[in-house]
Amino acid sequence: MGVVLAPILEGKLEAWKAWCEDLQGPQKEAVADFNRRYGLTRHSSWLTETPAGPVAIAIHEDPGAEELMPKLAGSQNEFDIAFKQALLDIHGMDVTQPPPGPMPELYFDSSG
Repeated sequence: MGVVLAPILEGKLEAWKAWCEDLQGPQKEAVADFNRRYGLTRHSSWLTETPAGPVAIAIHEDPGAEELMPKLAGSQNEFDIAFKQALLDIHGMDVTQPPPGPMPELYFDSSG
């Protein structure tokens, strides 16, 4: 499973909500194709409010989760290009660049 915490840029919360609605509505089939291409069985997002502002929590499940971001970075698929642009516009996240810090480290897992 992959987990991404992505702060939402100031003034972009409504754009994030609209993007989520689009992904569940008109883009639903494109999202299903995205999940198939990247080996995901689930791709979901939660919104939390923090003292520093809104943060999206994205979960990617199953075999493709570990390689999602590196593969997405190089994709020229039309949906993927728009997805990467939304990540950049809403979160300031450029998936073509390495993350600014270390990857999250698992400290507790009740499944075993």
